[in-house]
Amino acid sequence: MTAATVSPTTATTTETKHSSARRRRKALVYVTRLLICVVIFGGWQLFTQIGLVDKFFFGQPTEIVNQAAKWFANGTPYGSLWTQIGVTLEETAFGFVIGVALGIVFGIALGRVQFLAEVLGPFIKVVNSIPRIVLGAILTVAFGLGLESKVLLVIVLVFFSVFFNAFQGAREVDRNLIANVRILGASRTQVIRQVVLPSAFTWILASLHVSFGFALIGAIVGEYMGAQRGLGLLISQSQNTFNPNGVFAAMFIIAIVALVAEGLITLLERRLLAWRPPVSTNDNTGI
Repeated sequence: MTAATVSPTTATTTETKHSSARRRRKALVYVTRLLICVVIFGGWQLFTQIGLVDKFFFGQPTEIVNQAAKWFANGTPYGSLWTQIGVTLEETAFGFVIGVALGIVFGIALGRVQFLAEVLGPFIKVVNSIPRIVLGAILTVAFGLGLESKVLLVIVLVFFSVFFNAFQGAREVDRNLIANVRILGASRTQVIRQVVLPSAFTWILASLHVSFGFALIGAIVGEYMGAQRGLGLLISQSQNTFNPNGVFAAMFIIAIVALVAEGLITLLERRLLAWRPPVSTNDNTGI
């Protein structure tokens, strides 16, 4: 009777302690991140002011902020800054969606059909070995300075990141589970849809974090090599006019876009994988 009376109170107290510990740890993480930013940018500002770092080559944080503010207020040489951001995001989004879809389809297909893996495997490895800068130059020459060349480059970068994860995820499916499902009368399509895809889903979602970064890189590189609008063009123009503050301002804008996208992908992952048991962590664990 005593145990029955004490247990709910004890459980509530334990949960409160865990919740408080999580809040303290989260606050510590944010404070530490803030301190790191203060040290990096404060040191950068200080070293450029006293002359240890040449701001002609590396810019200066205050001037970078001023450059970004001017772009937001007065626009860029190629139009509104929001237009440049929108163009880059459009190229990134189109290429990301198409690349993810192709990567999943080919990854699952080659992961489950050994004949396809043996036939297409060498070709995929050859294409993957092509330097992306060279491929970007070829696509720019072939498709011009418009949207197409940037989207194609993004597709290539995203495809391989998703493909290899989907391929490995399809190969890692428990064979006993597949055998049991087939004994129950499931067709090949049902096996792929109800067993293989859910099994590879974790691998595929994990690849999206890296894939979006590659998508953004592909769009920026394509614009840097030749474009009419976009953040990559701003970087190229700033470099050509010896304006390091413009280069870094564009890079910080890209970083903010990447962080926002990473947050959205993380929310999507948590929602789609809500069925998984939570991973236990403690203060001594890593990332």
